[in-house]
Amino acid sequence: MPSEWLALDLGPGELAAMALALENPDMIVLLDDQLARHTAQAAGLSVWGTLRVLLEAKSFGLITKVEPYVNRLGESGMWLSNDIRQRVLKLAEEGA
Repeated sequence: MPSEWLALDLGPGELAAMALALENPDMIVLLDDQLARHTAQAAGLSVWGTLRVLLEAKSFGLITKVEPYVNRLGESGMWLSNDIRQRVLKLAEEGA
């Protein structure tokens, strides 16, 4: 793990996930925090967020609609701008 990461305001789980991803560069690291995502991307890691996982789940037929899950994420405290929400629903072919 790069020592510069320790100076950033990242949680232990984010640091552990990124360190593991460095050891396994063919894997995708799941991060939602903006600083963690930018840090991981700068290190050349493949990064997905929870919303991408939902889109992939729908594309593979694991779920039929993304919107209920997006709503639940927002209700449980995940901050989602209206723009992001609308873009995700549009990608899922559920929004305008």
